[in-house]
Amino acid sequence: MTLHPIVERAQRHLTPALVIDWPLAVARAEGPYVYDPDGKAYLDFASGTAVANIGHRPPRVLEALRRQMDRLIHAGCTYYFEALAELGEKLAQVMPGDIDTFFFSNSGAEAVEGAIKLAKYVTGRPAVIAFEGAFHGRTLACISLTTSAVKFRRRYAPLLPEVYHVPFPNPYRFEGTPDECVQATMDALYRLFETRVPPEAVAAILVEPIQGEGGYVVPPLSFLQALRKVCDDHGILLVLDEVQTGFGRTLRWFACEHAGVVPDVMAVAKGIASGLPLSAVCAPRRIMEQWSPGAHGTTFGGSPLSCAAAIATIDTIREDRLLEKGQALQPGMMEGLRRLQDKYECLGDVRGLGYMVGLEFVRDRRSKRPWGELVRRVLENALADGLLLITCGRYGNVIRWIPPLIVEQEHLDRAIRILDRAIERALREVGGP
Repeated sequence: MTLHPIVERAQRHLTPALVIDWPLAVARAEGPYVYDPDGKAYLDFASGTAVANIGHRPPRVLEALRRQMDRLIHAGCTYYFEALAELGEKLAQVMPGDIDTFFFSNSGAEAVEGAIKLAKYVTGRPAVIAFEGAFHGRTLACISLTTSAVKFRRRYAPLLPEVYHVPFPNPYRFEGTPDECVQATMDALYRLFETRVPPEAVAAILVEPIQGEGGYVVPPLSFLQALRKVCDDHGILLVLDEVQTGFGRTLRWFACEHAGVVPDVMAVAKGIASGLPLSAVCAPRRIMEQWSPGAHGTTFGGSPLSCAAAIATIDTIREDRLLEKGQALQPGMMEGLRRLQDKYECLGDVRGLGYMVGLEFVRDRRSKRPWGELVRRVLENALADGLLLITCGRYGNVIRWIPPLIVEQEHLDRAIRILDRAIERALREVGGP
């Protein structure tokens, strides 16, 4: 593959530690498409890793940015401004339960780290429980909580102490019913309390409603409900990492709504501002008011431009009724993907909520051995045909199917046709069934 000069120039000066999924140069983007410098269009079903939830360059966001740039670009922690106040009000309207108070930062990792700092500070307890296969970011504290792959943790010891992990319920790889799958995880949690850390020492249980980097693993809805009860019984704060699942990705504002669970603390980012750097630690006032002034801080968090973009993003989701639109289209999309599962033995599982769907490829359905090599070829074939996809999972054998909320039926149909051809061709290339 001949690299575009933009790619060559960038690679000359970017650290190899930063992995960019495709050696693809993009000149511009609009709606559900990105365009290379030659004008070729790619249907973007990676959505900027679940950031461009309302598509690329959404009109309301562009207009809000233009207005804000004419007024104020940076504030720091020096003074207040209109967009900061308005964003707090808008967020409080869409948050679950009584969450109404926010600490703004720039990235998902910052939000998760802030949420854990808040939980430790408020409870006065040292320990945090997370889950095997989790991904929470790449700061030192966040990689201590992350176990989706060892590459995130290698050579960074010592990590944050008093972090414990228990298995995450994965129905596809569990021999038993969904209820038994959840119970196995809860049994492991109770054993942890009995053998390694008493519940009264635990500040927070941190969990993704759907594991992201770990493989788009969708637990039974009763899982969050069971965690909520454990936290209530022991005075532990339930902290949800909704960085990837939030702001309509599952066709609810937040994934926890599917289970009817309200967290104590929530970390959000990605889709909140349609590509502008913004994240937030979210909690009720009764929890946030226990966080003393100066116990946490930021210079760039909640910048005027990011706040303006977030306000426009929320307005777009609401006024264009994107959640309702997606809820009408999603069942047909899932039916199309499951037809591919029926057609191809290698497509072992199709799972997801809303527009956050994982397609897991295996060598055979009995052993369920991951088939990452095939997936890479599938994605290369899809890219050549104009469909941009990315992977997740420890073995790179899960395709993330994350279209923007603005997609029309024609986009979904085209994407499924491209995927069908890409799988068929990849199987011929590797000599699979």
